[in-house]
Amino acid sequence: MIKIGDRIDNRYRITGRIGTGGMAEVFEATDFVAKKIVAIKIMREELLDNHENVERFEREAAACAAMKHPNIIRVYDQGVIDDRPYLVNEYIKGQTLYEKLEFLTQLTVYESCEVMIQLLDAIDYIHKHGIIHRDIKPQNIFYLPNGTVKLADFGIAVLANPEETKTEKGIVGSVFYLAPEICQGKPASVQSDIYSAGVTFFELITGRLPFEEGHAVDIAISQIKKPFPSVSKYTPMVSKEIDRIIQKACRKNPKDRYQSAAAMLEAVKKAMANQDNFKEKKGIFKRIFGFK
Repeated sequence: MIKIGDRIDNRYRITGRIGTGGMAEVFEATDFVAKKIVAIKIMREELLDNHENVERFEREAAACAAMKHPNIIRVYDQGVIDDRPYLVNEYIKGQTLYEKLEFLTQLTVYESCEVMIQLLDAIDYIHKHGIIHRDIKPQNIFYLPNGTVKLADFGIAVLANPEETKTEKGIVGSVFYLAPEICQGKPASVQSDIYSAGVTFFELITGRLPFEEGHAVDIAISQIKKPFPSVSKYTPMVSKEIDRIIQKACRKNPKDRYQSAAAMLEAVKKAMANQDNFKEKKGIFKRIFGFK
């Protein structure tokens, strides 16, 4: 059992507990060599018997080890303590987008675009390095006090190779953000991540998910069959240009989506350059009488 004050590999001293996730316990620690605070992610002991869990943990380390991008959590080191693999990550003093949305319900359209520009730049970076994230959602995106966004949790990431996911049993990822083809058991692709990014964009602006009623199977069926809702249905002040970006990212057929995160990024940048996209829309009564 890891306790406050414990030393790991005679380099890291545990100074606090950050929390526990599905796969690991996360601790704050001091790195005596680099002289900085780090976050140490240690795999939960009860999961060690499942080889697939260990593989996912190791996959995250492999996926992140070579990544150097301002909007991606850095992995500095890895090792084993008491037969439990661990990762030494960049320490993030902030909250996840999920936590931010819990507090604010939704972001402004402009703030949402600022988040998406950083997120899409990170997604474009990993795609160019041959990695599909497969779990893009607000819970895996950190939001720092200065507005910087950082993509995290590469535990189910795969190489951009359909053969790798064909051998997997079951569907992985959060059903609320899963692309239709993933819900049908097909391999993940660049377009699958783009769909998840589109759902995240939708949630930032509206404060809700496009499909959220019913059990997981019901939501998966909705992802496959139901028309993707318009953002303006829930947030009327959203411009048609931004609504079109989300709609294109979330087309049912992957071929109809943006073919790269870079293309979606350019669309968001173009929308942000047009100030008309962020002007308050006035209803007919407000235009005539000056009130809503």
